[in-house]
Amino acid sequence: MSQDTLIAELSNICPAGVHQNVSLAQISRWRIGGIADVIVEPSSLDELCRLRSFIAQKGLSSIVIGDTSNLLFADEGLRAICIRMGRKMSSISISGDTVMAQAGIWVPHFARRLMQAGLTGAEHTCGIPGTLGGLICMNGGSQRKGIGSAVVSVTAVDPEGRVFTLDRDACLFGYRQSVFQGNGAVVAASKLLFNRAPKPESIRREMLSILRERSRKFPRKQPNCGSVFKSNPEMYADIGPPGAAIEKLGLKNYRIGDALISPCHANFFVNAGKASADDMLRLILYVRDTVCAATGYRMEPEIRYVTLGGQVISIHNAAPPGSFLKYPRYSKRLANGKS
Repeated sequence: MSQDTLIAELSNICPAGVHQNVSLAQISRWRIGGIADVIVEPSSLDELCRLRSFIAQKGLSSIVIGDTSNLLFADEGLRAICIRMGRKMSSISISGDTVMAQAGIWVPHFARRLMQAGLTGAEHTCGIPGTLGGLICMNGGSQRKGIGSAVVSVTAVDPEGRVFTLDRDACLFGYRQSVFQGNGAVVAASKLLFNRAPKPESIRREMLSILRERSRKFPRKQPNCGSVFKSNPEMYADIGPPGAAIEKLGLKNYRIGDALISPCHANFFVNAGKASADDMLRLILYVRDTVCAATGYRMEPEIRYVTLGGQVISIHNAAPPGSFLKYPRYSKRLANGKS
């Protein structure tokens, strides 16, 4: 299929939703990445189903993104069809304590709408930059909470374009995990249940407190993707969170190229100018191995790497040859000076 034919077919499925030769650095929260051949934004569940069905029938490569939190795009760009779940699918309706929301709604707006309705339980999400679909996929949240606890059901579309619905138990929510990280489905919408606050003003106060704390602790003026490494409960109890472990090793302000460990928070890596994906990869892997050498814990990145062909892979598997040092493995007991 020629590129012109492909664009015509995609435009027939998603009118006004097809964009060619898009700079990933312009849409990436890290401001990193090459040129994407085509990005398609469906505006309805029907369009999403038809789009996924077409891609499957033609045997084309594709990737699904939201607000690009937790993604690092390759410097070479993206040759696969990129499906973007965003503002065209961002409706929300609230009836009593039940919320119906599409996957493309921006999370801070979602939290604000619940606050205005007097519903509590989403305050912890108010400062998270991303879409609801991504939040559900990652069971994201803050203050060691996850959105999964409020989910009643999730409507999703499988790779062949078929719609299905899972209840909360079937979503297999865990700490920063869900079934949607491995089943190839796209979250389209969700039904959620929240509690009505006895004093609605308390919701606003809590959200303002969270936002002030985030402004104090986290870099806001430089491109970043939030926390780079996941918190490991065992490591947390033994050493502390990833940011504390990185800071104790004196790595704040450490940089490779224009990829910089933020002086505000050591688990936030920022683009200090014109950082490349290779810069950021090298920095992440250097920090991972340095912390492992010192503590015995191999931290797991929250960030995923998007290859030229559209594969979303672990940062562990994305390193260019020779880009990071190899350290001997230390046991946790030896690393902490225990006998």
